[in-house]
Amino acid sequence: MRLTVLGGSGAWPTAVQACSGYLVEYDGFRLLLDPGYATLPRLLRHHTVDAVDAVLVSHGHPDHCADLNPLLRARGLSEDPPPPLPVYAPHGALDAVLALDRPGMLAAAYRLHGFAPGERFGIGPFTVATRLLPHFVPNAGIRLSTPGGVLAYTGDTGPSTDIPRLAEGADLFLSEATYIHRVPDDDAPYLLTAELAGRYAQQAGAARLLLTHLWPGTDATAAREAAARFFGRSIDVALPDLVVTTAS
Repeated sequence: MRLTVLGGSGAWPTAVQACSGYLVEYDGFRLLLDPGYATLPRLLRHHTVDAVDAVLVSHGHPDHCADLNPLLRARGLSEDPPPPLPVYAPHGALDAVLALDRPGMLAAAYRLHGFAPGERFGIGPFTVATRLLPHFVPNAGIRLSTPGGVLAYTGDTGPSTDIPRLAEGADLFLSEATYIHRVPDDDAPYLLTAELAGRYAQQAGAARLLLTHLWPGTDATAAREAAARFFGRSIDVALPDLVVTTAS
């Protein structure tokens, strides 16, 4: 399994960093995970739009799904449109994004598959297990399994005993880490710190930790060092074009 970071900025994109977006590849299948703000230009550095085989969205905040709109426009409005793109998301999560254009304009460009966090299903070669994790809106923690490894992804979440269960034994644990040491009180039930991401990675016995969704301007080195206080294995920060592979 191969993961390419398209972006990892929390809340809004910066001049150098798109929001959450990850291309996960296995056995020739390309799964786009969370096409947040400004991820489409990053995707186009690697592939054409018709190379994406499916999209999987953790939740409906625009920093995780807004660039689904230009992706569907680029596919559906081309001279030779590719087949409809399978799109998987929690029920209702994409209503706002899919309503940006006039009704029916992009209807032939996608096939929407809604799910309830907690369900299991398949996407191409991936077995997908989901868990409802705490956030401001319904958020699906995602576990992707293939013969080539396991990737666990929190989406955006606050503290939960389900997180180390989601990431148990994962080859790669992609965890939100909006703050380094402390989340402001109002947001504390809904977001994580890099420290807590490190704790959960250690509890899960994950092989590798990838911190993402850092608040814009956060020092990546400081976030890595905070997680390393609790997790003694490999730690990276999700920066554009970083490629991580798991055992095949």
